[in-house]
This record gives sequence, C-alpha cells and structure tokens, in this order.
Amino acid sequence: MKLIPVLTEKGLNLAKGGQYSFWVERGHTKNQIKKIIGEIYGVNVTGVKTMKYKGGTKKNLKGKTIRIKERKKAIVTLKKDEKIDVFEAKEKKK
Repeated sequence: MKLIPVLTEKGLNLAKGGQYSFWVERGHTKNQIKKIIGEIYGVNVTGVKTMKYKGGTKKNLKGKTIRIKERKKAIVTLKKDEKIDVFEAKEKKK
C-alpha cells in the first residue's frame, strides 16, 4: 500500500495536536488505514477521517491540458502522548 505523509504547513500544524495526514490509495477503508498505520509506525490509532479528491483536467500556463488523478487523504488521530517521527520539525542550529 502507498502511504505518503502530507508535509505541508497545515499538516505539520495538525501534527502538533496529535493528528497526522497521509495520502492513501482510494480503495482502502478506514479500518484498513487504521491497521496499516498502526503496524508501520507502531502507534495506537483512535480515529480516522477520510476525504476524496476528484480528478479531472486542468490547463497550465502554456495552454496544455493536464490530467489530475483522483486521490484520497486520511487524517489519523493517535492516543495521547504518541507521535510519528516523520512529522517532527527539526530545530535549526544557531
């Protein structure tokens, strides 16, 4: 299964509150996502919210038509005091 963390500004802000977002394959259910994230990262998942993004076509600046794939995003809530290291921001050295 493809499991890609969403490392955007909004995703990192959610991670501070114990919610982590991932791009997942469209065919997976919430229970499957919960099980897979628990196995990969060794955490206890308490909740999963999913969102579907429609695909379609779009024109770029040069006028070419681009196909946008359909995707699914999952926001996972963990038990208190559990973290996923991928989302931890590294502090800059002075």
